[in-house]
Amino acid sequence: MNERHVLSTRPLARRSALIGGAGLVGLGLAACSGNATTGGDSGDSGDSGGKEIVMGYVPSWTDGLSTAYLLDNRLSEMGYSVKHQEIEEPAALYAGLAKGDIDIYPSAWPEVTHKKYMDKYGDDIDDLDTYYGNAVLTIAVPKYTKIESISDLKGNADMFDGKIIGIEPGAGLTGVVKDDAMPTYGLDKEYELVTSSTTAMLSELKKATDAEKDIVVTLWRPFWANTAFPVKDLKDPEGAMGKKEGLHFLGKKGFADEFADAAEFIGGIKLDDKQYNSLEDLVVNEYGKGKEADAVKKWLEDNPDVLPEVKKS
Repeated sequence: MNERHVLSTRPLARRSALIGGAGLVGLGLAACSGNATTGGDSGDSGDSGGKEIVMGYVPSWTDGLSTAYLLDNRLSEMGYSVKHQEIEEPAALYAGLAKGDIDIYPSAWPEVTHKKYMDKYGDDIDDLDTYYGNAVLTIAVPKYTKIESISDLKGNADMFDGKIIGIEPGAGLTGVVKDDAMPTYGLDKEYELVTSSTTAMLSELKKATDAEKDIVVTLWRPFWANTAFPVKDLKDPEGAMGKKEGLHFLGKKGFADEFADAAEFIGGIKLDDKQYNSLEDLVVNEYGKGKEADAVKKWLEDNPDVLPEVKKS
């Protein structure tokens, strides 16, 4: 994996506020408040005819949050009315996409992490673009913890109270850890995989690292927490956590027919490590909750030539 752009090491106050305040909605497709957000001049332009595009994502998964507001800005500039649907569970997100209740999922992991959802719903979903190619699932511990490999966890459960702190029960990462990594390394008889939410995992990680206590958590890259907290990936000599994969824009069936100019624009987006990490850093850390649109505007000012040109007529 390419070396990641190092995010700034400012105090964790803003990050802590996000961890404590990121509320998740129910399993249904419940719209977030003020969900008709626009990132630019929202006058009708291009071929959009003022059509509405609904984006669905899990708000605590900040890759989707960041790219949702990036697309919001650009699609609004093209004349679309953009609405956000915050969804707690990925199963509901993929189901909504397959049913056409959601038009686009702006940062999917369909190759490995969410493969089971694509196996179930993929025939009714269109893959619009792979915008980033170096995503990977990890198991991590603090840098001060004296183990280096997932294999080292075996026989050391007492260091971690016999717990691996995970995220949402329905997350692909959770399935990989539970069904592949833990059995492969013989951890399933020594450890409990504790699942609840990404925000709860980050809260536990913050408490442990603030107190310099040992903890083992499930993480992934790219994700801002890898530089916000003093953590290190454990080596995975058996490859149980899976291969690197791409982050994709997924659309409902027929998206490109209904939103031709939007599909053409989305299909041209490619971000490298530095570009992606600077976007997520601005959205999550620099600006924070409620100011995502401002963060995207700043990112576009700093990266004027990264995205395809928005075409207007």
